[in-house]
Amino acid sequence: MSLQCPRCHSPKVASFHHAMKVGAAIGTVGGIARGVSTALAGGQAGAALGAFAGPIGITLGTVSGAILGGLAGGVSGCALGAQLGESLDRHFLAHNLCLLCGHRFNLPA
Repeated sequence: MSLQCPRCHSPKVASFHHAMKVGAAIGTVGGIARGVSTALAGGQAGAALGAFAGPIGITLGTVSGAILGGLAGGVSGCALGAQLGESLDRHFLAHNLCLLCGHRFNLPA
């Protein structure tokens, strides 16, 4: 389906996704913080499992848990933030711009 300007019916339309980009960035930062926080709180479990390998195992278990928790949290936070931002772009912000007449519009509901 080709997007057309509702005013002049031109197919030359640019779409901006500002809220999606901002939402993804904020979600990523929040997800990383939440993931690292949870992983560090659960680092005791990693330390207990790494205790079999001695002090190095305890350290590696805690650090790897924090890294993996941060990555998992960052990915999930980014996806959630991007979905929220896309919804804001689509329904509330005029994120389409006709390049011929300059009309800003949303997609029809």
